[in-house]
Amino acid sequence: MQSRSYTNLLELASGNFPVMGREKERRKLTRVMTVPGSITELEDDQASSVASDNPSSLSMDRMIIVANQLPLKAKRRPDNKGWSFTWDDDSLLFRLKDGFPDDMEVLYVGSLNVDVDPIEQDDVAQVLLDRFGCVPTFLPPNLIEKFYDGFCKKQLWPLFHYMLPFSADHGGRFDRSNWEAYVAANKLFSQKVIEVINPEDDFVWIHDYHLMVLPTFLRRRFNRLRMGFFLHSPFPSSEIYRTLPVREEILKALLNSDLIGFHTFDYARHFLSCCSRMFGLEYQSKRGYIGLDYYGRTVGIKIMPVGIHMGQIESVMKLADKEWRVSELKQQFQGKTVLLGVDDLDVFKGINLKLLAMEQMLKLHPSWQGRAVLVQIANPSRGKSGIDFDEIQLEIQESCKRINDQFGKPGYQPIIYIDTPLSVGERVAYYSIAECVVVTAVRDGMNLTPYEYIVCRQGVSGSDPDPDSGGLKKSMLVVSEFIGCSPSLSGAIRVNPWNVESTSEAMNEAISMSDSEKQLRHEKHYRYVSTHDVGYWSRSFLQDMERTCADHFRKRCWGIGLGFGFRVVSLDPNFRKLSIDDIVTAYIKSKKRAILLDYDGTVMPQNSIIKTPSRQVISILERLSGDANNTVFIVSGRGRESLSKALAPCKKLGIAAEHGYFMRRSQDVEWETCGQSTDFGWMQMAEPVMKLYTESTDGSSIETKESALVWQYRDADPGFGFAQAKEMLDHLESVLANEPVAVKSGQYIVEVKPQEASKGMVAEKIFTSMAENGNQADFVLCIGDDRSDEDMFEIIGNAISKNMLSVNTTVFACTVGQKPSKAKYYLDDTSEVILMLENLAEATDTPVTSEDDESESE
Repeated sequence: MQSRSYTNLLELASGNFPVMGREKERRKLTRVMTVPGSITELEDDQASSVASDNPSSLSMDRMIIVANQLPLKAKRRPDNKGWSFTWDDDSLLFRLKDGFPDDMEVLYVGSLNVDVDPIEQDDVAQVLLDRFGCVPTFLPPNLIEKFYDGFCKKQLWPLFHYMLPFSADHGGRFDRSNWEAYVAANKLFSQKVIEVINPEDDFVWIHDYHLMVLPTFLRRRFNRLRMGFFLHSPFPSSEIYRTLPVREEILKALLNSDLIGFHTFDYARHFLSCCSRMFGLEYQSKRGYIGLDYYGRTVGIKIMPVGIHMGQIESVMKLADKEWRVSELKQQFQGKTVLLGVDDLDVFKGINLKLLAMEQMLKLHPSWQGRAVLVQIANPSRGKSGIDFDEIQLEIQESCKRINDQFGKPGYQPIIYIDTPLSVGERVAYYSIAECVVVTAVRDGMNLTPYEYIVCRQGVSGSDPDPDSGGLKKSMLVVSEFIGCSPSLSGAIRVNPWNVESTSEAMNEAISMSDSEKQLRHEKHYRYVSTHDVGYWSRSFLQDMERTCADHFRKRCWGIGLGFGFRVVSLDPNFRKLSIDDIVTAYIKSKKRAILLDYDGTVMPQNSIIKTPSRQVISILERLSGDANNTVFIVSGRGRESLSKALAPCKKLGIAAEHGYFMRRSQDVEWETCGQSTDFGWMQMAEPVMKLYTESTDGSSIETKESALVWQYRDADPGFGFAQAKEMLDHLESVLANEPVAVKSGQYIVEVKPQEASKGMVAEKIFTSMAENGNQADFVLCIGDDRSDEDMFEIIGNAISKNMLSVNTTVFACTVGQKPSKAKYYLDDTSEVILMLENLAEATDTPVTSEDDESESE
């Protein structure tokens, strides 16, 4: 039977998201919905996004947790009729609800780790919803193979752990069909969420790399949905991540979340670097919170390592004590010092590096021969055997045999290798008797083994102290610096696992350390682990999600873009697109008009190689400035010479060059300067500083203007250029502290200019001059695209209160591009600006205005 998930996979992967076909109509889950329409309509992704304007049917918030697998254990009943389900106590997802408010309902969406017959799926789904609050996503076996075993485990997992597919048998080359299956699987998960969601009341928390494009599917349907994502694996450096052929699709999908969580700052820094290098997004840190501005939405970045569930570990410890398992192990290893390793059997856990370090320690420190034992527990790999599994297994077995043959003797084996499944109780028993835990993973997202070990060495509260330890609670850790828990364990001995010699010395140091120091390190770790448990982690994430989403229902939101280019634009309710009809009507009715236009990015495309305006633009500016009722100015940061040359045909056009330091009302009028001082001695101080940074920043350059100096780094490495610009800004402010200049940063520039030169001062001067001449403007149009133009918008906002404009003046302050601004209007790009100006020019050419003028003169 062919899975419906495979319908039009090519369209799915390209982002067209077609409607999935149905094998049969399934019974819907009983759930009150606030979204108008049936489930059938909701499954059509081409429908318009739901704005969540209807009243909610629930009075309290609810959390929907979405992950690849539900936190359930499933097994077939003995009579082979139906299934038996229980909670998986070891699942992190099951335990994280401890951090939520008691009255918060928690719903889980995910797949099962068993294959349920399609005939049974409806009944199983209803049972899981009613008894466990779980909504199962049934993925067909052929889809799982390509989605999980293919794309997740052979593409994302190796790449996120810094393994590049240099050859076909090393990590797996990119397979387009696996990517299509990944998208299809994420689509199925989104459909299950849509079936049960209340968009106004629910939070959605998505977990891990299996579901990284799910945020786009959900955001397309619910623009204001409160949604977070947490990545439990490492996020690689930008050089590694950018090798992924679908890098932009995944990154854009993640940015449709409201909050993105990582275990460590390193992982978050790599993610932010990708956003900067690929999309030009720069993060801001404010009051301890990191955020990215993405089309008016603030995407929060959360850095918080996950913890363990203290109660569950302690209950398992009590059970292990009752079963005498701890006593058995103490007797088995009596007189021995036990080092312990607990790792999944995969290529990134560095098990063989640990064995080599143990071998080196026994060679360099022979006193440990016959006394030190490394117990290595290798958990069976999850899913299929994985990359290089057989090779790793063989290498480990050969190392174990060699070391045991060399150093072993009757009654003593230095390496005890356990690759059979152990119960949680047995694992806890080993933790309890180990003097030191060694983790030599070459790359790992978090690794909670050290946390579990610390709690087990603390023992159950109220229990008798271990007489073998002299009543002291002590533990020691040797951990790889490349795992997520390493930064939080300041008392551990951190090692580079690739350096076998240093790891062996660290192991020797750990077991040779005095008991008092072991106790101090243990106490420090236990204080952290016991207070930063899984409940603390989930509570902190929920609080940050609430804070990040606080403005969702205050702003206007709408979706733009196709496929994985989809994003939500979130802007102030008063910020709207400029209507050409409205502005033309106001233009025709007005008598005296002020029109202020930026140059680059407004009437000229920002990145255009051609720096002279087209004939169409020249014609428009000539017609607008030729109207006696219009005062038209180009207000730019460019020099007066280049602007005069480019705009030479426009005789009546006013020009404000170098941010208004030079102004000319028309070609037949002399240039005037706005500054009182003509002393530019400060340039001799600023230029050497800029040259210093130019020499050390490849791709940067200095532009020398008559009144200003500009250092631009558009062609430099984005990360390095930004860092250099920030450093230069501080340097220049220090050097020029007593000079009458302003040092400002802009889009890929740092500029030093006279304090009195700003576009805002230009606007103020024009409005004041018009009012003094009895021609106070009753129509104002001001358009710009960058930070310097915000000065004009601010002045216009205050012009009425300063009597520069009357209360009856019609004002159109307009920014180019949909972004936060002090302007009230926006146009999407320069082509829309030119189209709007063309309409105003045509209105100028019509006889309506001239008739009004004639009636006035009469």
